[in-house]
Amino acid sequence: MAKKNIEWDKLGFGYMKTDKRFVSNFKDGKWDDGVMTGEDMITMSECAGVLQYSQSVFEGMKAYETVDGRTVIFRPDLNADRMYDSALRLEMPPFPKDKFVEAVCSVVKENIDWVPPYGSGATLYIRPYMFGSNPVIGVKPADEYQFRIFATPVGPYFKGGAKPIVIKVSDFDRAAPNGTGHIKAGLNYAMSLHAIVKAHEEGFSENMYLDAATRTKVEETGGANFIFITKDNKLVTPKSKSILPSITRRSIMTVAKDYLGMEVEEREVYFDEVKDFAECGLCGTAAVISPVGKINDHGKEIAFPSGMDEMGPTTKKLYDTLTGIQMGRIEAPEGWLKVIE
Repeated sequence: MAKKNIEWDKLGFGYMKTDKRFVSNFKDGKWDDGVMTGEDMITMSECAGVLQYSQSVFEGMKAYETVDGRTVIFRPDLNADRMYDSALRLEMPPFPKDKFVEAVCSVVKENIDWVPPYGSGATLYIRPYMFGSNPVIGVKPADEYQFRIFATPVGPYFKGGAKPIVIKVSDFDRAAPNGTGHIKAGLNYAMSLHAIVKAHEEGFSENMYLDAATRTKVEETGGANFIFITKDNKLVTPKSKSILPSITRRSIMTVAKDYLGMEVEEREVYFDEVKDFAECGLCGTAAVISPVGKINDHGKEIAFPSGMDEMGPTTKKLYDTLTGIQMGRIEAPEGWLKVIE
């Protein structure tokens, strides 16, 4: 089969309907075998659990064409683990982890012509998600659920390269200490929308959320984890029970330690110490790493020595190494790349 006739280098980060998606339903206490379908529309009751009480969880990952022509998915087993945990927290029946990975691979295989060619800067974004589908009017978990996976080609998150951004310390709280900040639930992202719109209106690219209990410790942004580089070249990343366990961040920690020989710390990071770091970045599936040049704390600026022109040197090494692994230019740790046969 031939690649789709798409101007791959002009793709943005948006949705484009592809050929097939996977659908499985949970009913009478069990998941069915699931089917692949070309139908992208969903029909449900006006009283469906997801519409009334926001019972929904999701994941995001990417498939790549490597330098040697293979199509690979980056660490889908960790997405399976995280979605399993997310479902449990919202009293949803977890989709089996092995079937999750199998279904993800099947969706990529069915849409193989939509996988952007190596060197285009584009990738195939994969979105598994689950929601309560039967009518629920009393406040309780749904009895029936639907699990779906679609894929869509997307361009690079940053056209023309990643330039350092300016972010602000938010006055809003992202997650309570014993809330749902550690899972990938749609409701978490809904809560962040007002804050990000306000930040954009004020000229900032993102928010830095502090812990809700004391407002002294760095947590994350609305959709990415933080990484910091110390002046003696150590990688530091915040640790908290209300931070989403980013797969990209965990991968960066391994890259820093095993590929670049850096010392790595995952610990509580107090906002007071942020001014002393040499570099700062936001990490996640979409952009891999977004460099941060400045943080605005209610009018007071923290400017990192790495500057506003380009990624800091250590952040750049981390970015180049991780993307090199994803694209097959650098040998990957065992199990990191799931090859589509």
